[in-house]
Amino acid sequence: MYLKLWTSLLALALFTGCPRPTTDSPAQNDAAQANKKEDKMKQAAKSSPPPSNRPEPLPAPSDLLAPPADAEVAPSGLKSRILTAGKGTDKPKPTDVVRVHYSGWDKSGKMFDSSVVRGSPAVFPLNRVIKGWTEGVGLMVAGEKRRLWIPAAMAYGDTPRRPGAPSGDLVFDVELLEILPPPPEVKVPADVAAVPADATTTGSGLAYKSLSAGKSDQKPTATSVVEVHYSGWTTDGKMFDSSVKRGMPATFPLNGVIKGWTEGLQLMTVGEKMRFWIPGNLAYGETPSRPGAPAGTLVFDVELLKIVK
Repeated sequence: MYLKLWTSLLALALFTGCPRPTTDSPAQNDAAQANKKEDKMKQAAKSSPPPSNRPEPLPAPSDLLAPPADAEVAPSGLKSRILTAGKGTDKPKPTDVVRVHYSGWDKSGKMFDSSVVRGSPAVFPLNRVIKGWTEGVGLMVAGEKRRLWIPAAMAYGDTPRRPGAPSGDLVFDVELLEILPPPPEVKVPADVAAVPADATTTGSGLAYKSLSAGKSDQKPTATSVVEVHYSGWTTDGKMFDSSVKRGMPATFPLNGVIKGWTEGLQLMTVGEKMRFWIPGNLAYGETPSRPGAPAGTLVFDVELLKIVK
């Protein structure tokens, strides 16, 4: 489900119910059409018999409801216990990006998410997830496995506002695979304030110029799912979103984002970097109805990494 990316365009649709970022991305479009498609997919999944090869949930830890006496207790109320020692002494800071394997259970013993079951580690910045993860993973070193008992106040609360989020106290088994290098600095483009003379403007008012050539002649269509890196600014030079700073590419369907992205990315080839000047009518308008969305003309630097499908 590609429109689950809450800090990026999607973006970290890395999780289906675990430490997910808490804010929507300005670049994500609340397209009714895309949401309807997703709802139809959910209904189809419910009405279809589960495949016989679907991975089984992992059993809950035996100490799910009763942390052992040797568990570490933080002033915040977070409890944790090392399951397997790691290597080295470096611990991730809240601004670091980490790669982890994890499984999570609610207090009833139901597993609600697991990168282990999916067979794919998760990558995310520690300051974009629930407080219990920011603090708990920050205690770990690379290679370490730790069990975290996270109180509701450091997770999604007893009555989560986000649909599908697990409620109450949660327990996670986490393995810190690595602390990733910090993402590069992202500079404000010199021509962010106005469309330059060397840009091309389409009939819709979208302006663009190529920053670096692609590696093939393959271009996405309006319904393609793509993986990109991007940064976005308002014309006064204020950055409002960047997958580059997060160190995580974004994946999304082109028919589920703002019109300027749907049109603009179809002009790109795989591997190409392009700058777009997107007028308000192709973005969120001059007075956006969605809280937090940037107003007016927006400028994006986009790198098309691949066409997923």
